Amino acid sequence: MNITKELADFSRLKENGKVQTPQNTLIQMIIGTWISQSIYAVAKLGIADIIKDEVKSIKELAKATDADTSYLYRLLRTLASIGIFTEVEPQRFALTEIAQYLRKDVPHSLHSLVLMLSDEWHWNSWGDIVEIIKTGQPALCRLYQASNAFEYFEKNPIAGELFNHAMSNASKNIHTAVVDSYDFSNINKIVDVAGGHGTLIASILKANLHIQGILFDMPNVVTGAKELLQREGVMSRCQTIGGNFFTSIPGDGDAYIMSHIIHDWSDEDCIKILKNIRKGITAKGKLLVIETVIPSGNEYHFGKWLDLDMLTMYSGGRERTKAEFEKIFQAAGFNLNRIVPTTSHVSVIEGICA
Repeated sequence: MNITKELADFSRLKENGKVQTPQNTLIQMIIGTWISQSIYAVAKLGIADIIKDEVKSIKELAKATDADTSYLYRLLRTLASIGIFTEVEPQRFALTEIAQYLRKDVPHSLHSLVLMLSDEWHWNSWGDIVEIIKTGQPALCRLYQASNAFEYFEKNPIAGELFNHAMSNASKNIHTAVVDSYDFSNINKIVDVAGGHGTLIASILKANLHIQGILFDMPNVVTGAKELLQREGVMSRCQTIGGNFFTSIPGDGDAYIMSHIIHDWSDEDCIKILKNIRKGITAKGKLLVIETVIPSGNEYHFGKWLDLDMLTMYSGGRERTKAEFEKIFQAAGFNLNRIVPTTSHVSVIEGICA
């Protein structure tokens, strides 16, 4: 079999009347950095917030952002060609449905995430990926003398604040998908372990009025959660407790939930966390881990890219397969009962006491 010919035949798609060759496909992948940096530029300039629901001329946008008119036009013209902004008249632009999420003031905004992904530490970490693959050492260790992202953020609180804001906004879609996909009706008391400022537990409590909750995280983190819990109307049903999950975790919950926590840590550290949950969970309690589940083979999955992001930042951090989840669950005294898919890239991995 001529593999090159087979690949060419498979990849020969029509695009604007032209043949899409494997070489052109690869080029489009390679320029992904150009695309991401162009999106970063308009997010940093606040273009989407200026346009909002109107049509703005390039002169208006340049004046509002102190930018060069011709250069800004070339940037927006290019982004409009991939569906971010639309040039409705010559040199007059409006937002597309995609560009709406570059606004700061819309639900599920991705503005902070765009800025965070191009922040110095994150950009440089991905630039160090060859050394990471060779040495197995996260970039933050080599470039910034930090053992993981959490230590880096302690030393660089502005970067940490941007990261937390980005994660809170990006998580809203995930939390909605979890609440819509998983049945919480048989749970009476849920503990959100390392739940940050409480966006997940607030979503669960708002949708399930019978549940009492505990938000557990580092003391300095849960202090900042009370405003959100109050605003969401669940403060009367949600206790906040500060602590360290490597030391102990509040007991007597009949469900313990963690969203994007396990993937930060090595198997050894994950087992320590899960064992502390096992000590306090009720006999028929459920462990609910919100993570991606990596499929086998060549199947595309966003979690495979997220796994590489973990590689750059955390020593031992990773996205896991079903078999890898089963391994750490069993070592901590749980059986993996089922995996509940959601409409987002994550699943609810449900464990029960062994």
